Parts: sequence; structure tokens; C-alpha cells
Amino acid sequence: MCLSIPSKVVKIDTEFNIATVDTMGVQRTASLELMEEGSVVLGDYVLLHIGFIMNKIDEEDAMESLRVYREILEALDEEERRALVLEDDNCANREAP
Repeated sequence: MCLSIPSKVVKIDTEFNIATVDTMGVQRTASLELMEEGSVVLGDYVLLHIGFIMNKIDEEDAMESLRVYREILEALDEEERRALVLEDDNCANREAP
């Protein structure tokens, strides 16, 4: 199962239509192809699925979700934590780049 953890947009590359997002300290790139042009800006919180930004999430909701995720992560060991944060990269639905 893939979890969509709120991620903060830290960089936007308009030439390639991708964004760099930070997911609880892990940075990765994600496609903006499914979003309306200009609708995602630096500092926005977004939800990802299979390497695509699917939608924006309100900052307050993002913070609450991240608080709950942190509570869950505190109960896990380091290897389990990293695996959960990176799980989106290993989704069965993800196509090879």
C-alpha cells in the first residue's frame, strides 16, 4: 500500500515541469503534468502518487497529517521509518522512469 504523505514544494523547474518536494526530510522530484500550470508554487503542500503531484493540501491539514505520521514513526525503528517515507518510490503502480 502506498501512503501519500504531505510534501512541501521546495523547488520548481518550469522547463521540465517538475517540482522538488520534501517529504519529512527526504527530497525527490515529482511531475507537475497532472496539475494546472502555475497552480503549484514554492511552499505549497502537495500529495504525490506514483511520482506525480496529484493535488495540493491546505497547510493546516498537512501539518496535522505530518503530526500523526510522526507519532506513528516514533513507534518504529529507523529502518522501518525510512521504508515508510520512501514507500511511494516503490509503489507497484509506478512506471519505470
